[in-house]
Amino acid sequence: METAPFVSGRIIIIGAGIVGLSIAWQLMRRCQLSVTVLEKGSGIGEGSTGASSAVCRHRYTALEMIRLSRAGIHEYRNWADFVATEEPLAEFQNPGVLWFTGDPCWADREHERMSGLGIRTTVLDGTADLKDAYPALNSCTMPVDLSDPEAHVCGGEGRHLLELDGGYMDPVNAAQDLLNACRAAGVDVRFNAQVKSLQLTGGKVEGVSLVNGDALSGDRVVNAAGPWCNTLFESAGLPAPMPMDPVRIQIVYLNRTPSLPGVIPVCVDMENGIYFRSQNRGQQLLVGSVREEDEREIVRTPDELLRVADDEFKMEKLFLLGHRLPGLQLDRSIRDYCGLYTINQSDFHPVVGAYGPEGFYVANGFSGHGFKAAPAIGAMVARILTGDVMEGEDASLDGWLAPDRDPIAIDTRSVLA
Repeated sequence: METAPFVSGRIIIIGAGIVGLSIAWQLMRRCQLSVTVLEKGSGIGEGSTGASSAVCRHRYTALEMIRLSRAGIHEYRNWADFVATEEPLAEFQNPGVLWFTGDPCWADREHERMSGLGIRTTVLDGTADLKDAYPALNSCTMPVDLSDPEAHVCGGEGRHLLELDGGYMDPVNAAQDLLNACRAAGVDVRFNAQVKSLQLTGGKVEGVSLVNGDALSGDRVVNAAGPWCNTLFESAGLPAPMPMDPVRIQIVYLNRTPSLPGVIPVCVDMENGIYFRSQNRGQQLLVGSVREEDEREIVRTPDELLRVADDEFKMEKLFLLGHRLPGLQLDRSIRDYCGLYTINQSDFHPVVGAYGPEGFYVANGFSGHGFKAAPAIGAMVARILTGDVMEGEDASLDGWLAPDRDPIAIDTRSVLA
């Protein structure tokens, strides 16, 4: 990995999603380099960021990923300070993240593991504890047989892990806050600026060529293009450092009716393969999948993404949502949309660091983990480029996601990796 600090010249970041803007902002927090961000879209949130559920949870298979998420979520919880504004558009919502599983030992095991890393969690024991805290939720730990869902009979007391400091953000508002902060600090952020290829001379990056025929010189180029990352690799004659596939992800949302009392936390129902949370000041519910089989539809041309959900997907997820929220009343408010995860098929973790020609860096393959980790990934890339570690930062993970690493061991090949 290239380790020499970069002290002068221009850094070009390709992609103005939450990751690309976090990199730009973390660079400006520690240096006065010339930073340009190039975005193919016409405005904020047109790529994966705009369709993100922006769930901020800490629990992962790898302890390192827990630490990375903790660092990212810390910035979201202190968002006004992080983006240096008194009135940011985005505000961290902290209802907690509640995990459901049929394994009676899982919650206690994860509580001990996460507590050892300084993550505040607790375990809700059985139906009574859950109902006291969240009266709208069903504590059932029995899986629903989707081949005959109406035959399901609820049962099981269960022990449920609650992440006390988990929650969510509005992803587009968060990206807009970063855009405002970057521009105020002197970052040149350009929209409608699609990069066609890298410019290389003698195995070294010299800049980029744009689709409109323009060229921009730069001493360092960071590929943070999300689902469009492979175009940049191909333009340089490089294979992706690990196989990275844009995958269609479906989301359903609907109005929350008064029949659902109390707070509804972010819920991860591992037994039945869904997650859900509130949105729009608690007036709506959003539900998506954590099943591996729902993360397999590769979209070879991201600009041609089908942006509406499948009817079968909607019916299945709404049934499972109703199982977890027995008081749910469906009405005509049901809507849906689709976004893209860029899945690293090797280990479902991001790839971050120097790669290929001198001066080229990658921050790709986030596999659904990008939003929560973005501020920490931005700091990681900024440290790799500049060598500057800010007070309070942990730089010990800076090589963990390197492009030349061995695949990380995971429990499941899905967004829950």
